[in-house]
Amino acid sequence: MLAPIVVREYARLTTSPLPHPTLDEAQISKTAFGWLCELAGRFRSSGASLLQVDGRRRLKLDNFVGVLESPCGQVIEILPKHRTDDDCVVEARGLMRKLISSALQMSARHTEVASLELYDAPLAEWVMQQFLFELDHLIKRGLRFDYLRVEEEQRYLRGQLDVVKQMRQPPGRQHFFQIRHDIFLPDRPENRLLKSALELVCRNTQDAENWRLAHELAGMLHELPPSRDIEQDFRLWRNDRLMAHYQGIKSWCELILHQQMPLAVAGEYRGISLLFPMEKLFESYVEQQLRMLLPLGALRSQVQSEYLCSHKGERIFRLKPDLLLNLHGQPQIILDTKWKLLDAADRSNNYGLSQSDFYQLFAYGQKYLKGSGELVLIYPAWPKFNCTKPIADFHFDEKLSLRVLPFDLEDSCAAQNLIDQLSMPVQDVLVSAA
Repeated sequence: MLAPIVVREYARLTTSPLPHPTLDEAQISKTAFGWLCELAGRFRSSGASLLQVDGRRRLKLDNFVGVLESPCGQVIEILPKHRTDDDCVVEARGLMRKLISSALQMSARHTEVASLELYDAPLAEWVMQQFLFELDHLIKRGLRFDYLRVEEEQRYLRGQLDVVKQMRQPPGRQHFFQIRHDIFLPDRPENRLLKSALELVCRNTQDAENWRLAHELAGMLHELPPSRDIEQDFRLWRNDRLMAHYQGIKSWCELILHQQMPLAVAGEYRGISLLFPMEKLFESYVEQQLRMLLPLGALRSQVQSEYLCSHKGERIFRLKPDLLLNLHGQPQIILDTKWKLLDAADRSNNYGLSQSDFYQLFAYGQKYLKGSGELVLIYPAWPKFNCTKPIADFHFDEKLSLRVLPFDLEDSCAAQNLIDQLSMPVQDVLVSAA
């Protein structure tokens, strides 16, 4: 069995032997190398970039995090790169789990049970653990049953007699009854999907505690059939009041069965592979933390009401800033998140800022703010860029300015610190709302 590989974003993978593998460079099998090349081709056809080919024996990963399992059994865990030095794997895994939890909008109970900071295991095992905890909790509360209509031929009467079919009985079969009746069973789309996900966990988990709990739960659901059409059953998943206690497990079920954002890698093999675009996880986490502090309705995400220009009477090139802060009676502020490490002391290279990002923010300012107001770029904080090492504001003109602010993913007060650095009118509104 091939040993698992642990790397981080933008790491290089090679088939050549390495004397000292690190988080930035590791050796994989030749079959896994070929499979990754094929997988990257499928990603490119859908508009995403998974990796770059660097010669015949080297690959360079892009900004995806998660876990990949090749058909040959090579498991590659990709961690976030939020520092340039050799990070502790436990810290990187804890950060990734926190961001994924935020993206899935987990409640506080889930986070406490998961022990995000203390539970050190690969991402796939952690996802399976969360699913098993939720399933165990759901079974203790009780599965949702439903009535299933059954039409059959029996020697006795039960339910309703199908008079038409009974009258068409051939001679010699008058002693059989054509009946229809309802059976109260747990055989419904949601439960079938849970059974399919549980079977996948039973086959793939390598953790002793996960294996024990998975097979214990499988014994409780042994009479329940698995899903025959996963996509159709997910479309039939009900979200009404009677199914409210199923919402906690749905996201984990979707991840395991390769049905949900962010990106899932499906194949003929049975491994669990999950990929998350790091910039989307960062954006989702920042948005959720800000919403917890701002008044209801003050923060809007993925606004897309403006276009860059018009052509032949039609508007083209839609502009979609990440976040729009709109407090009553105050000027709007455009917030855009970027997953990149800046260096506040590297003035010669523009601190690592991208000129294309400034063009993008300038277009947002002209269309959404009418050329007057404040734009904010949010980057992850690290030792070379934090609140003690700020970057001075940028000015497009005397009316439109841009601020570059840090967001510390390891600080529980990061959202409050970010708000404190915004314009004073925003803080005044927050004080009055409190």
